[in-house]
Amino acid sequence: MSWVPVCDYHAIPPERGVCALVDGVQVAIFRTYDGGVHALDNLDPFSGAYVLSRGIVGTRKGEPTVASPLHKQVFSLVSGVCLDQDDVTVAVYRARVAGGRVEVSV
Repeated sequence: MSWVPVCDYHAIPPERGVCALVDGVQVAIFRTYDGGVHALDNLDPFSGAYVLSRGIVGTRKGEPTVASPLHKQVFSLVSGVCLDQDDVTVAVYRARVAGGRVEVSV
């Protein structure tokens, strides 16, 4: 497993996401209100558009989530499962903060 530096941690505002190309994969990276970072595939499986990084970050029953900006389906930032239709998932990638930089492993 290799870690790819994506951006400075403070470049992602709390409760927001950014998109980065990591080893040829569009990855949506999110910073939650508690300071955590999470990474998912940026492809919204319902619309086929690469837009999840522009979604609305929040929580559902204490679990960090993102709602697609197009059709508003909510995905867990931990498991990638769609909480509105649990047979649909998006890939989850490892994310961490090291030396003030967000790094992702795909």
